[in-house]
Amino acid sequence: MSLKERISEDIKTAMKAKDKIRLETVRGIKKLILEKETEIRPMGRDSLNPEEELGILTQLAKQRRDSIDQYQKADRPELAEKEAQELVILEEYLPQQLPEAEVRAIIEAIIAQVGASSPKDMGKVMGPAMAQLKGQADGKVVQAIVKDCLG
Repeated sequence: MSLKERISEDIKTAMKAKDKIRLETVRGIKKLILEKETEIRPMGRDSLNPEEELGILTQLAKQRRDSIDQYQKADRPELAEKEAQELVILEEYLPQQLPEAEVRAIIEAIIAQVGASSPKDMGKVMGPAMAQLKGQADGKVVQAIVKDCLG
């Protein structure tokens, strides 16, 4: 079952359950998928590939994390809570996040591979690290581990 089909089924389920937050979140995912499909139609394709779908979900999750942070800084706990609930729903569609120890091991291997030795080499490491860990680790976590390993 493709992500689009799964989303459609989840919309029906959320409507039947009268789960307003889940319904809004899942409809938001479907809206973005449909928008992206409209963008790629001139290129001769009708649907997104799994990597593009993952990119959409990752983007939405990142937006929610950023919003939670901003709402907490603005002392708006009710809005932060809503965003947190949406993030939990989004994470159901994302691949399982790797434990920090595994992320660290992958980053250390990349550092050895590119020959990075100082914080100045962070750019050399972040590109390959984010490409390899896309959807499996949050960018802020990856960045923190790279800084720690190089610093």
